[in-house]
Amino acid sequence: MSQEPFESILPTYDQLLEELKSIRRPGLPDLRNIDRPALRAAAVAGGFCDGSDDAPAGIEALLKEAVRRLGERDLLGRAAAHTFGLLPDRRGAPAHDRRKTAAAVYGVTSERFRKHQEPQVLQQLAEAVLTILREPPALSGGQGSMRLGPGPGAGAQRPGGPSAAGQSTLARGGRSGPEPPLRVDSVPVDAQSTFTLHVSPIELLRDIEVLVSSENVYLEMSKTFRPTVSGALRLAAAVRDPAGEIVDDVLARELAAWLRAHGRPGLPIRPGTVVPTSPGALAARGVRRIYHAAVAAPLDDTYEVRPESIARAVSACFALARAERDRYEPALSSICFPLLGAGRGGLAPAVSATWLRWAIRDELARDARWRVHLVVRSREIAEAVGAL
Repeated sequence: MSQEPFESILPTYDQLLEELKSIRRPGLPDLRNIDRPALRAAAVAGGFCDGSDDAPAGIEALLKEAVRRLGERDLLGRAAAHTFGLLPDRRGAPAHDRRKTAAAVYGVTSERFRKHQEPQVLQQLAEAVLTILREPPALSGGQGSMRLGPGPGAGAQRPGGPSAAGQSTLARGGRSGPEPPLRVDSVPVDAQSTFTLHVSPIELLRDIEVLVSSENVYLEMSKTFRPTVSGALRLAAAVRDPAGEIVDDVLARELAAWLRAHGRPGLPIRPGTVVPTSPGALAARGVRRIYHAAVAAPLDDTYEVRPESIARAVSACFALARAERDRYEPALSSICFPLLGAGRGGLAPAVSATWLRWAIRDELARDARWRVHLVVRSREIAEAVGAL
């Protein structure tokens, strides 16, 4: 393996996916023979190796951690583990044997798995690697150390990564790396009202009492490894044991209980409906409630979000907050919205922001006591919606 210095560029999703495809057939033993710069960079940035002679072991440890994020009992996680020989006594298995056992996880033939399930397994494994890179540094040293909660954004510096002096272009896809979260106070909603804008992952916000999550009409939260508001809040709110393993998936559990109580398991609810849950572990950051706004309706392989559903959801959030306000001491006074429907829902950020501001303006005209926050993931999005 080449020993050239590690470059301070984090890999893109496409780069990771291509390299995962390239090692599927030769398997893990081939990591010593051919350099995979994207996977090596990810392993270094994740703290699994220092990028020199231990890169193969670091990449293997990174993939095992990514499989754990997919779910070792989940179909995706189990199939990924078989595909790359990450299970005991399977590391050196031939490619056709690994594909055959991965296909058996889904109960399909090897050929059907190759055409249909295998591409998804590789794609989700690449997504899981990126999720690991978004999380904060390990709490203790050593390869594969447990990480708790999502971090300040993809591309953050990790232990064993490049030094600050050489870190002018921590990038993904050629863009500049993420900057520290930005807060902009008193962004106008209209001539009378303002909100506070945050350019930050929503789960890093502190001392905002109500956080709003965007959900589908089945109240099925995103997987914890997905780069969505729903997935990030689900992961951050989960309760973990001392080893860092999730022992209570708080938000998903409480949503499932709500669906059972209202006779809706497996059935959609009206777009714009809002369901409250506790904050789980986010209580430590001063969060008191999570409001789940059902705005996305599944449509084939994508979602549909009608702008009027955003307006209904905003109105429902404020109505619920008013009803719950005096149950807390001190009373609830702050609420934060993401750009509802602007992720997998497919709405343009400017469209989501326009409807959010319109609905928020009406609610503040009715009751101006609320401190309203809006959170977006990047300055580019903030600028696109005309907020900066």
